[in-house]
Amino acid sequence: MTDPEFDLLDELYFVTPFRTLLQKTGLPAAELEDQLRTLLEQGLIRSYWPDPDTELAYETTSFGAIARDASYLASKEGLLQHNTR
Repeated sequence: MTDPEFDLLDELYFVTPFRTLLQKTGLPAAELEDQLRTLLEQGLIRSYWPDPDTELAYETTSFGAIARDASYLASKEGLLQHNTR
């Protein structure tokens, strides 16, 4: 797990919107989107859209269209990796 991935997981103990992550991490939007994509592909986080209660299955083809409107949460596996580092 890279340092940026670790820092991002640190913010995802609760469902958090993209905009909030953008402010808290200070990453450029495109880089944050790439980091989220990587964590989703690894199964370390989950995405929620159109509201924080509706989990959205990750699909590579549609992620870019909703990435900045979605919210995110660390998965159980993500929390385990984050806490054992």
